[in-house]
Amino acid sequence: MRNSRRLLLSIHDVSPRFSAPVETLAGILAEEVGAGRFAMLVVPDFWNEAPLLADRAFVARLRSWAALGVEMFVHGWCHRDESRHRGAIARVKARHMTAGEGEFLGLSREEAMERMRRGRDVVEQAIGRPVAGFIAPAWLYGPGAIEAAGALGFDLAEDHMKVWSPARSRVLARGPVVTWASRTPMRAASSIAFAALARRTLGPMATVRIALHPGDVSDPRLIESARRTIRRLARGRAIARYRDLIDAGGENPRHL
Repeated sequence: MRNSRRLLLSIHDVSPRFSAPVETLAGILAEEVGAGRFAMLVVPDFWNEAPLLADRAFVARLRSWAALGVEMFVHGWCHRDESRHRGAIARVKARHMTAGEGEFLGLSREEAMERMRRGRDVVEQAIGRPVAGFIAPAWLYGPGAIEAAGALGFDLAEDHMKVWSPARSRVLARGPVVTWASRTPMRAASSIAFAALARRTLGPMATVRIALHPGDVSDPRLIESARRTIRRLARGRAIARYRDLIDAGGENPRHL
């Protein structure tokens, strides 16, 4: 890729549970940057109530997006935090950084590996090709999850502040992800304010990430903010794939 400045775009919580808003978000990204030029984070069985392979129509839609070039990531197993957290830091993250959805924050290495394996199998059955990598729900990983992702050889992962390769134990890009929140009016307002700040300050960064969630479509202000942010941060940047970071060697790659 000639342009070393990149914009990475993704849709989270891709599941039959949210088929309509995911379709809407995919259409918005196709309008803004072109069809297939983004990633999808696929949940195999959202909250253990929406098994992916049971919905043939949604599986067919996933395959069509994958055929267009959409990168498909495993996004946990059920997206629901079922752990009892040990340690003050983990409890604070679980309580304040997500609404009970940090599934991989408190898992042991063995349990994380089992869920990752099952998740990879399901998503790969659905899309008919290998997944791009693994991204934990709410971008929250405990030590067990980080070890498990490396042991299973996932090429790509990300959290709030970086993209890395678990298989290579190397950081590929650093910097915050721009995202929106719709759970409460206060969270929506603060995420719109952060996006406005990001439009002004993230321009010099080599790699910028933007993530959308199904809940964003519930508030026209969030969608308008997202469109403005994509347009602003796309200036002078290549609309990239996560895989491009590996192919280019990453930004000053270093061991984790």
